[in-house]
Amino acid sequence: MDLGLRGKRAIVCASSKGLGLGCAEALAEAGVDLVMNARGAEVLESEAARLRDTYGVAVTTVACDLTTPEGQAQVLDAAGAVDILVNNNGGPPPGIWSDWDRDDFIKALDANMLTPIALMKAVLPGMMDRRWGRVVNITSVSVKAPIATLGLSNSARAGLTGYVGGTSRQVAPYGVTINNLLPGLHDTDRIKTTDAAVSKQTGQSLDQVRAEREASIPVGRMGTPQEFGQACAFLCSQHAGFIVGQNILLDGGVTNATL
Repeated sequence: MDLGLRGKRAIVCASSKGLGLGCAEALAEAGVDLVMNARGAEVLESEAARLRDTYGVAVTTVACDLTTPEGQAQVLDAAGAVDILVNNNGGPPPGIWSDWDRDDFIKALDANMLTPIALMKAVLPGMMDRRWGRVVNITSVSVKAPIATLGLSNSARAGLTGYVGGTSRQVAPYGVTINNLLPGLHDTDRIKTTDAAVSKQTGQSLDQVRAEREASIPVGRMGTPQEFGQACAFLCSQHAGFIVGQNILLDGGVTNATL
C-alpha cells in the first residue's frame, strides 16, 4: 500500500531504539525524511546512518533531553516545518502509591504529558496553515487498564489522553489528526531489563520469565517494534484522515475490554 507520505518530514522522539525506532524506520520506508531524537548520541547516529543508507531519506539527529525547554528548542529548530510528529518518551519508574511524592509526579508529568503537549503546541499551527498534519502519541495500555505499579505513568499518560481528546477535535477541520497508540508487551530493551529484574527477584530463568509473559498474551508472543512502527506509519498516512482522537491498543489482546 502506498501511504502517500513520500517527501513528508517527521519528528520522531526517543527513536534510537525500541518502539520509537520502529516508528522511524516504518516512516523512512514510506519515504519520509526524519528528525530523530534521543539522549545518547552514539546509538542515535548509528541508527540514523542505517536508515539513510537503507531507505535513501534525509535524517537529521538531535541528541538532547526533550523534557527540558532547551532540548525541545533544539529539536524544533532542527526540524523546521514538519508534517508528522511522533511523541515518545520512556516511562517513569514503577513502585506503589506510598513511594511517590510531588517531585516524582512533576517529573512524570514533564516527561509523559507536558513535553508532548509542548511539541504539539509548537507544530500544530504550521500543520493547520498547510491543511495537513499527523500527530501520533505513544502512550500505554495503562490508559485503558491502569497498572498498579505504574501509578506515575497511569497519571501522566491519562492526562495526555484527556488533552488529546479535546485538542484533536479542534484541529481536525484543518486536515490535522491526533491519535494515540497504546503498546502492551513488545520485545524491546525495556522488557528485557524488566525480565532480568523479575528473574533476579524470583530465581526463575530468563526463559521462564519470558515464557510466562508470552503465555499471558492471547496471540502467544510479544509484539515487535517493526509491527508497532507500521501501525504508526498507517496512522500518519493519507488513508487515516478520518481517524481522530482515538486510543488504539497494540497489545496482542491482553486488555480484556469491550471498548
